[in-house]
Amino acid sequence: MYQNNYEELKKVVAEDAVIINVSKHRNPDGSFNLEQNLKTWNEAVKRFEAIPLWPEGQTPGWDDRAPLQIEPSIIFVPGQNCKEKRGTVIVACGGGFQSRTGCEGFNVAKYFADRGFNTAILTYRLQPYGRMDALHDIQRAIRLIRNRKDELNVTEKVVCMGFSAGGMLSGNVATHFDYGNKDAEDPVERESCRPDGAVLGYGAFAFAGLPGGFFADPFADFTRNPFVGNKEELIYFAPEVNITRETPPFFIWQTNSDDPRHSFTLGQALTAVGIPFEMHLFPEGVHGLALADGHNDLAMDIPHVTKWADMCCDWLEKLV
Repeated sequence: MYQNNYEELKKVVAEDAVIINVSKHRNPDGSFNLEQNLKTWNEAVKRFEAIPLWPEGQTPGWDDRAPLQIEPSIIFVPGQNCKEKRGTVIVACGGGFQSRTGCEGFNVAKYFADRGFNTAILTYRLQPYGRMDALHDIQRAIRLIRNRKDELNVTEKVVCMGFSAGGMLSGNVATHFDYGNKDAEDPVERESCRPDGAVLGYGAFAFAGLPGGFFADPFADFTRNPFVGNKEELIYFAPEVNITRETPPFFIWQTNSDDPRHSFTLGQALTAVGIPFEMHLFPEGVHGLALADGHNDLAMDIPHVTKWADMCCDWLEKLV
């Protein structure tokens, strides 16, 4: 089941169908071409048998405020040549919670499906919806996979993998989760949304634990951080200050062009609580490389950085 999604994914990746070269990101007036970006993602999603996270029109808080956005869903892609039933890797692309970087979703999902991992490409809500809406989407995706594990032929194991904003989101669901409401009328809501692991690819997440961060003074009563609305949100969405003994293991990687202190800060916090993690920092490359194989908006091919994915496969073998 859903093998057709894999066959279609091969075509999407071969065509570079979701890649928009950085030279084409802007309108003539210099503004970001959000319409082009979202339509490219939406057209790609139409090619697959997507699974809505909620029945059509029943997404909590969904309305017509963002006509270019489609309701949240996953595209399930079965792992190839897998000899035994295993778990699923949810792949969350980046885009600053405003847009979608296609190679961080579709291309990454194909790579890990080719390595035998079931993958699920997540379409989560963007601005003007809030960060909490996006968090609810990825939480629901975890619950949905577990609820439909027999249909999907997977185990209950789920790892969340994200890049940039998607990496921030993966860190959030790894530190804010519940074990399901056993009395819920909706059977999906009875499932746990705690992931079994989190993969963070170049996410700028340590705004509370890293003094000053990129944008603001953490001791001020306000924040200039564009990813949060106020100081309370900044603290809530900073994974490094929300770690507990129940937090799952992390795989963290980035290039040093993004301030590596974000990774150091999260690693230090995980160490303090005794949560296992693996970390890789690369001196070459810039933000947004995805697999760093040339098939990204930057057309950057950096073989040394590409190794993160192979090392991540080794790490995933222990979890899913």
